[in-house]
Amino acid sequence: MEQWEVARCTSVCSATGRELAENEPIFAVLYDEGDTFRREDFSVDGWPGPPADCYCFFKTTVPAREKKKRLLLDDEVLVSFFTRLADETLDERIRFRFVLALILMRKRILKYEQTTKVDGNEVWHMRLVREQSVHQVINPQLDDTQIDSVSRQLGAILHGDMGDFDELDAANNEDIDSGDIDTEADNADAVASDASETTEPETVQDSK
Repeated sequence: MEQWEVARCTSVCSATGRELAENEPIFAVLYDEGDTFRREDFSVDGWPGPPADCYCFFKTTVPAREKKKRLLLDDEVLVSFFTRLADETLDERIRFRFVLALILMRKRILKYEQTTKVDGNEVWHMRLVREQSVHQVINPQLDDTQIDSVSRQLGAILHGDMGDFDELDAANNEDIDSGDIDTEADNADAVASDASETTEPETVQDSK
C-alpha cells in the first residue's frame, strides 16, 4: 500500500515568520498537491483567513515537542475532513476517508445503515447523526496493519508532522484501536444482508 507524503510542520507562522510556541492556538491549512498534502500553519494574530486555493483548514494547537503525541481534535474537524474527501478517487484518499468513517462510527457520530455494490466496490451507506445527511463510503478492504498505517498518516496530516503518535483520538478522549474498528465493521457487514438503495450523499463542504 502506498503512503501519502506529508510535509512536516515548520513550527513557524507562514504569515509573520514568528516561531510558534508549544500549545499555542493556530490555524492549519492544507493544500492539495496530487499525492501530497502541503501544510501551512498560522498564528491567530497572523491568520489572513482561508486562502482561496486551499483544500481545507482547521483550528488546532501546536503540539508539545520531544514526546509522543496524543492527537486531540474536535469532532467537527474530523467530520469536515470526512465530507471534504467525498468526491476523491485516488486509492490513498479512499482509504483515508474509510478510516475516518470508522473513527466517526466508533464515536457514534456516523451511523452505518447498509451495504450495496457499486461498480464492483462494496459501498457503505452511512448517516451523520446530527445532520441526518447520508454519505456513501467505499470499503477498500483494509487489514489491521493497513488501518494502523492510514491512521498514522491521518495523524501526521492533521497534527503537522510525521512523528510517533501514541493514539489517534478526538476531543472527548474516547479510545479507538483496530480491535474496536474491526468489531464495528463486522457488525455492519452482518446487518447489511438485506440492504437496499439509499439517497445520494450531500455536496461536500470546502474552505471556499
